[in-house]
Amino acid sequence: MSSNEPASGPTNFIRNRIRKELEAGHYERIVTRFPPEPNGYLHIGHAKSIVLNFSLPEEFGGYTNLRFDDTNPEKEEQRYIDAIREDVQWLGFDWKNECHASDYFETLYEYALHLIDNGLAYVDEQDGESIRAQRGTLTEPGTSSPHRDRSVAENRLMFERMRSGELPDGACVLRAKIDMSAPNINLRDPVIYRIRHKAHPRTGSNWCIYPSYDFAHGQSDAIEYITHSLCTLEFEDHRPLYDWLIEHLPVPSRPHQIEFARLNIDFTVLSKRRLTRLVDEGHVSGWDDPRMPTIAGLRRRGFTPDSIRNFCNEIGVTKSESTIPFGELERHLRDDLNARAPRRMAVLKPLKLVLTNFPEGETEWLEAANHPQQPDMGIRKVPMTREIYIEQDDFMEEAPKKFFRLKPGGEVRLRNAFIIRCDEVIKDQAGNLVELHCSMDPETRSGQPGAERKVKGTIHWVSAEHGIKSEVRLYDRLFKLPNPGGDKETDFVEHLNEESLEVLNAAILEPGLDQARVGEFFQFERLGYFVPDPDGREEAPVFNRAVTLRDTWAKLEKQLR
Repeated sequence: MSSNEPASGPTNFIRNRIRKELEAGHYERIVTRFPPEPNGYLHIGHAKSIVLNFSLPEEFGGYTNLRFDDTNPEKEEQRYIDAIREDVQWLGFDWKNECHASDYFETLYEYALHLIDNGLAYVDEQDGESIRAQRGTLTEPGTSSPHRDRSVAENRLMFERMRSGELPDGACVLRAKIDMSAPNINLRDPVIYRIRHKAHPRTGSNWCIYPSYDFAHGQSDAIEYITHSLCTLEFEDHRPLYDWLIEHLPVPSRPHQIEFARLNIDFTVLSKRRLTRLVDEGHVSGWDDPRMPTIAGLRRRGFTPDSIRNFCNEIGVTKSESTIPFGELERHLRDDLNARAPRRMAVLKPLKLVLTNFPEGETEWLEAANHPQQPDMGIRKVPMTREIYIEQDDFMEEAPKKFFRLKPGGEVRLRNAFIIRCDEVIKDQAGNLVELHCSMDPETRSGQPGAERKVKGTIHWVSAEHGIKSEVRLYDRLFKLPNPGGDKETDFVEHLNEESLEVLNAAILEPGLDQARVGEFFQFERLGYFVPDPDGREEAPVFNRAVTLRDTWAKLEKQLR
């Protein structure tokens, strides 16, 4: 093929099929759609679908529509529509047309009448429980409804009455008339219209009947001239119905449904029903809680669009179900941020340290690289003063042999500064540690004769005078088990990790970080990658840990499998 196809691109069975179809001249261009239901926020599983549906047409010279599947007015809200638009654009994609299933309500109604007029649909007055009972099982055929053989005229009249609002919710439904003995249960006269006296966010009270997903989806694809309707594997059994409706309706085009395996990630849940419950029951602070696998939550936590797109491309598109370790997603974020996150110093659990031979009242401005491997990112000035803070974990009074941080009588290098020795440990009357008194070796500054003197430990620090007090939020896995509630006998919320959020209210940050804005990211040296949270203000910044410097869960995940 073709000049349209770039040399690179993640190879998968869908991409290979599309390439062959284009080579054979089956299509002039590829058109896909991303069809979310606006009843919640998108999650990382949707990101996989977004990347696939937008990347393929982008690669082969086509386009993608964003279509909101708004056929259920009871659960849909404008805030979800707004959030979905934002998430898709944040991931780096744009759509040619924004569409809504509700745009086609009149056409879909006409299509339903077409089925009725051709003896392929009927109004059933049975309740839902009776219809379900008559569908049969995988080994037994279904039983026909007593209303299955109604005349065309009667069915048309009843359906028009459904639309006019004469009948209450649940009074009847419209079913496609296919085959009650079909091996595929989805072909056993599926319901394609229901009565819902509920105002719609876009159409108001114009409609009181709404099409099913199965009826609206394929026809919307055809109306939009979608060439490839890419769905996850749970829709594979629905494909015969998708095809049957396309074949029996006067639609303007013939789309083809292709299924691929959905994304599963350990230590989380990707069911919208379960995510909604986490929000509604207050287990998280909202849809954008940084522990949530929603795109909004991942963005707030500090994930970048590149890291998510790279993750989706690496895991690939297959027909085989698998579960991806959450650590793989984090690895892509580390790789991205390691290359471009400027370095800063921060102390999360401060311990005061007094440099007894540093001039009192003076400030020495030291030079520090913004990124050790990126000289173009320049240097910054960091203030050193007599009193500084170090991490509590960087001091141990009774240290084991291989503890190379600070201990009584021991030496460490302060990053970007000089070597210090711990001379005295100050405690209060109760025996609690208050501060450390240390002496510096001024000859070990950069450029001094003793600058090359080696010690085994280097620790970070922040000036007590210049440091910025901040709240820092440390996030971890939302669940304690890889497959929460997976046995179906245990409520998944019983597996919530009580330690998934640790809030540190006394962190001290390097000066200047109070000016950081949402969307920026930093490596706090030796601690991880952090981003400002929208809750913060200049006078009271809040930072989220996006990811640790190393995967501390890898060994545990292997043990739990």
